[in-house]
Amino acid sequence: MSKSNQILVGTRKGAFLLSGDESRKNWKVSEPLYLGHIIHHWVKDPKSDTMIIGAKTGHLGPTVFRSTDNGKTWKESSKPPAFKQPESSDNLQAPDGPKPKSVDSVFWLTPGRIGQEGLWYAGTTPAGLFVSDDDGDTWQSVDGFNENPMYAAWTEGGGTPGGQILHSILLDPKDHNKMYFGISIGGIFESLDNGAKWTPLNKGVEIVFSPVEDPEWGHDPHCVAQSQINPNILYHQNHCGIYRIERPGDTWTRIGDNMPKEIGDIGFPIVIHPRDPNCIWVFPMDGTEVWPRTSPGGKPAVYNSVDGGKSWNRQDKGMPESNAYFTVKRQAMDCDSHEDVGIYFGTSQGEVWASIDNGSTWNCIVKHLPEIYSIKVG
Repeated sequence: MSKSNQILVGTRKGAFLLSGDESRKNWKVSEPLYLGHIIHHWVKDPKSDTMIIGAKTGHLGPTVFRSTDNGKTWKESSKPPAFKQPESSDNLQAPDGPKPKSVDSVFWLTPGRIGQEGLWYAGTTPAGLFVSDDDGDTWQSVDGFNENPMYAAWTEGGGTPGGQILHSILLDPKDHNKMYFGISIGGIFESLDNGAKWTPLNKGVEIVFSPVEDPEWGHDPHCVAQSQINPNILYHQNHCGIYRIERPGDTWTRIGDNMPKEIGDIGFPIVIHPRDPNCIWVFPMDGTEVWPRTSPGGKPAVYNSVDGGKSWNRQDKGMPESNAYFTVKRQAMDCDSHEDVGIYFGTSQGEVWASIDNGSTWNCIVKHLPEIYSIKVG
C-alpha cells in the first residue's frame, strides 16, 4: 500500500483514516479515533511522521492531540493554544471594558515549510494565531497578530455561525518571511516579516453585508489557497464569490463571475492543482436567499477551471442527479499529487467522494460517517 494513499478525515464525532491501495480504487476505513469529539482538522506533516489533530472535546474543551509515529500512538499537547491573560491586577475591569479572550476551538493547522521541522501554526476561534516549534507539544501566541493594536478593529465584525474563525494559514514556500491567513469574519491578512506585523489584503473583494463601501477589512473569506508551484498566485472562496490575485498585485479579481449564473459562485472549499497554478476546483452551494448551504437544486457537482477562472467546467459524472442536498465545508476538500490528480471531498452527510482522473468521474468511497469537517490527503 502506498503511504501517500491515505485520507485523514475529521468529523463531528471523531477522526477516521482511509487507506487506499495503489490503484486508489479500494479503500478501508479505520476504527474511529477520539470518537464523539469534534475534529476540526487532522493534518500530517509531509516532512515527518508527525500528525496533529485540532479537537473540541466534551471534557477537555478545545485542545490539540499529536502523534509522532504516524498515528500509532497519541498524546494531548502539554500546552495547547491559549490567549495571554491580563495580569491579576488588571482583571478588575469595568463591566463594559474589554474581556479576556479564551480559545473556543482549535480550527486550523499548518505544518512548517521544508527545512522547518517541528514547526506548526494553529488558527482558533475566536480569531487567534499560535505557533509551536516542538511538533505541537507546546503552543505560543503569535503576538504580532493576537496583541496587535488593530486586533479589536480587525475582528469587530462578529463571527460566523461557528464563531469567528482564523483559518487558511499559508506559508510562502519560497519566501520564509511571507505568510497569509483568513478570518471569517475579518478578511485576508498578510505578513512580510514572519508574523511580526500584519496588514489587510482585501482590495477588490465585494461585500454585501457591510454598511461601509469597499472596507479595508471586515470581509468573510471562506477559504484561501496558494499555489505551491507559483506562490504569487492565490485564490479564495468568499461569502461574496470566487477571487484570484497574482502578487505583487494588491487587488483581487472576481473570477466567479464566469461561473454559470444559475449555479453562482458561492461555496466554501477551493483546491489548486499541485503542478498547475491555473487549474482549480470548487464545490458550489446554494447561497441564495436564506443560504440553505446545500447543493444548488439538489444536484451536486464540482466545477473546474484550467485557465485561472476565465472559464469553468461542470464535473458531476457519478454523482447523484437529483435530491442530494449536501454541502462541503471549507476544510473538507483536498487533492493528491499523482500524475492523474486525485480529488477528494467529504460531505455534510458523512460521505467521502473521490475522483482519480482530475475530476472527470466520481465515486463515493465511504458512506455513513458523521458530518465531515475536514479532508486531508496524508
